[in-house]
Amino acid sequence: MNALAEEMRTNHLALRAAKSRTHAAVLNTNAVRTWDDPMFKFGGVAASSRGPTPSQEGDLVYGLEQKLPLFGKAAATRRVTAAEAKTEAARATYQFQALRRDLNKAVLETALADRVIEIGAQDLAWLDTMVVTTEERYRAGAASQVELLRVQNERAKRADQLRTESSRRDHQRVSVNRLLNRDILSPLPALELPVLAGPVAYSQKLIDYAAKFEPKLRVMRREVQQAEAYVAATRKSRLPDVSAGIEGRQYSGDGGFREGMFTVSLSLPWFNRGKYRSDVARDEARLEAVEFDAADYQLSLHESVHALTVQIDAARREALLYRDEILPRSQQALESAHANWLANRGLSFDVMEARRMLLEAQLMSARAVAGQYQLLSELVLFCGLNDLEALEAISNQPGSVSSPPLKP
Repeated sequence: MNALAEEMRTNHLALRAAKSRTHAAVLNTNAVRTWDDPMFKFGGVAASSRGPTPSQEGDLVYGLEQKLPLFGKAAATRRVTAAEAKTEAARATYQFQALRRDLNKAVLETALADRVIEIGAQDLAWLDTMVVTTEERYRAGAASQVELLRVQNERAKRADQLRTESSRRDHQRVSVNRLLNRDILSPLPALELPVLAGPVAYSQKLIDYAAKFEPKLRVMRREVQQAEAYVAATRKSRLPDVSAGIEGRQYSGDGGFREGMFTVSLSLPWFNRGKYRSDVARDEARLEAVEFDAADYQLSLHESVHALTVQIDAARREALLYRDEILPRSQQALESAHANWLANRGLSFDVMEARRMLLEAQLMSARAVAGQYQLLSELVLFCGLNDLEALEAISNQPGSVSSPPLKP
């Protein structure tokens, strides 16, 4: 699964788009200018007949003005763009981990579909044998026509259902190929369901991992830092902009320099102090909103982790029940009913009912195992882990607050 996840990281178009957005955010940080571009000014003077002559003061005016990087405004803007870049990186990580969970589920669904087809093929072979046996018994007068027709109908339904399940399995393979950005009809090897996983107990360690590493929560915390940077930058915007400049005058007649001056200019933001206060209050309200969202989501993680551990335990107990109890009993019931029917001591109805019980047990056992691993994939995402082995290592550490695990 890790190899498939790395292939998805490289090929999936949504992940490539997220990587490009992160790269663009980093470039945006590098593009923040400490020194703005200088302003060059050029003009002329039209003198009146009663004022100084152009030859005295000059009739050509030119100058250069530079905005000064004071009060940390550029640094505040750079912190905003850096926070945006970190947020985009966290979003890319979250998107990858969410897609990895989806890939795990798709592969498990494909393996389950392969197992369902395997069970169906075994049942079809058994029904073929039953049809032949019932036909022989019918010709010998030991079976009724109703029994023969019932078995033939069951065989026909199973053959059609097997074709349907094969089509569903093909679609599951399409889903896997889509996540890997392969051709949707690319062949996949036959997959097998994994063995039943061990117990995962609800513990404070799981909560701690979820609170620290859950990818969506990490995105929300980055958004909080980004909102804080916006508030700081907005407060800096209330300070005046200061520029320094030089200006010179020259007479066009002889090209001689007449005079020069140095200038300092600044904006007057105090006339709009109410507007600036509204800007700050707006960004502070947005910061408060994302802080509340992050705190609420962190609290919901406790409930989600507990619910997942309960569901994982239920799926494991169900798989154990079918594997250790119901499946052996159903197999024994089918063998007994079939032997009694062959010895004319039982009914074919009992044989078909025992077959139905065995099929249900096999399917429910496979679905319980697949369901357990799908829930484990969800828990891996909530804890911000890389794989199931890391989750197993955490669950085996002391500090569990749940009941003792069941023995496999």
